[in-house]
Amino acid sequence: MTAPVLLEAMTYEEIRTALAEGRRDVVVPCGAVEQHGPHLPLDVDAVHAERLGREVAERLGTALVAPTIRVGVSPHHMAFPGTISLRPETFEAVYSDYCRSLAAHGFRTILCFSGHGGNFAPLADMEQRLDDLVGPDCRVIVFADLQGLVAVWKKAVEEAGVDPDHVGGHADVAESSVYSFLRPGEVRTDRVVRGHVGPVDDEMLRRLFDDGMTALSANGVLGDAHGLSSGIGEVCVQRVADMIAGHFAHRMGDVAAS
Repeated sequence: MTAPVLLEAMTYEEIRTALAEGRRDVVVPCGAVEQHGPHLPLDVDAVHAERLGREVAERLGTALVAPTIRVGVSPHHMAFPGTISLRPETFEAVYSDYCRSLAAHGFRTILCFSGHGGNFAPLADMEQRLDDLVGPDCRVIVFADLQGLVAVWKKAVEEAGVDPDHVGGHADVAESSVYSFLRPGEVRTDRVVRGHVGPVDDEMLRRLFDDGMTALSANGVLGDAHGLSSGIGEVCVQRVADMIAGHFAHRMGDVAAS
């Protein structure tokens, strides 16, 4: 039987044993509940983050996974019904309480990442404050390379024979494929539409986060979901998990050597 990794699926005795056996790293995924165009449900980022958390923990071999923080910082999507957005200070308060609790139980490395692009900048901004909060016997490490994630998606899409320009970072061919892989049959394939298509660069991201999604796309899509497949989605999940786990392993090595 595979050892459990999800804290919420374990008993306190099982967690105590895991800690005693040296599993003192813990992954804290976060996502969002926000619009993803006409063809995807609002839970895309939370579902994605939850799966990536398990994948990352399995790659590291020393980590458990805390419950996913399902709602994130999404003010740029509030023009679309159903989106729920936390203020950055609320988001940081939730993460702070997670980290404080986990450190108190004996976890020594807290690994934070997001399945939602709007959380990347807040996470990067709060990393040092979270690290200070947990004290000298624990470390908080954040993955916040949004452009790196998009680059992985583009490569996976291109290798599958689909135009990489269809990757725009939100409800596009890559993210729609990810959801198709994780939740088979739940993509509204008859509602797939083309959205804003253009480079995912600093200027595009500035407009998105400063002016809101509707400044770029009336239908809430950045990119084009045509050509989506569960096969592309599986490759995207595996390669992004590799990237995140690699980042954490590198940073943990740096901490151990310091």
